[in-house]
Amino acid sequence: MRAVVAIARARHAARIAGLALIVALVAACARTPRPVSLTGAWPAQGGDYKRVTRAWTRAASIRAEYQLVAKIHATLKSPEWRAAWLARRVRTGSLGAQAQADLERREHDADAAAVEVEIILVTWDRRENDLERGDRSVWRLWLVDADGNEIPPIEVKRDKRPENIIRSEFPSFGDFSQAYVARFPRTDRIFGPGVDSVALRLSSTRGGVQLIWHAP
Repeated sequence: MRAVVAIARARHAARIAGLALIVALVAACARTPRPVSLTGAWPAQGGDYKRVTRAWTRAASIRAEYQLVAKIHATLKSPEWRAAWLARRVRTGSLGAQAQADLERREHDADAAAVEVEIILVTWDRRENDLERGDRSVWRLWLVDADGNEIPPIEVKRDKRPENIIRSEFPSFGDFSQAYVARFPRTDRIFGPGVDSVALRLSSTRGGVQLIWHAP
């Protein structure tokens, strides 16, 4: 009888362990962002904005001594993202042919001029939410190209658009968030043939994070 009970307990423990492993694997998969195209090519047409924005957004937190220091969401404004944003803007704005053409030209020009990243930052100490201060900021910010080179931004500006507009485009924007647009020099090792990854690195004296976009 004791042997039967022992076997039953062993089988139950094995089932529990197997279930725990499945849950862990599912959680790991859920945390792994899907690969994105880093070729820099514009798609033939814009995709679903919400889906595309999720695909191009990365998130991470910085903690020190069990306290949350900062939380960051970063959306890399790739050609795929810009095309989806354009399609959404045309659809919701009821733009005429000329206005649509002007908007498309501006987006293509902006993409050619620099690599832009929309950053939504929350800090435990509101005084540390100061990315726009450049070298005087408590943070250091780089874009890391496919060869591992750290590229500092050309500029980082606060996104001063109305909060409801920012929130409609970037759902991670909350009551204690600050939105920024960081612009980096465009090179063929950030977007281009053969680029397998690009990363955004944010650090301070209390820690840092690296957000990575991988190609398929």
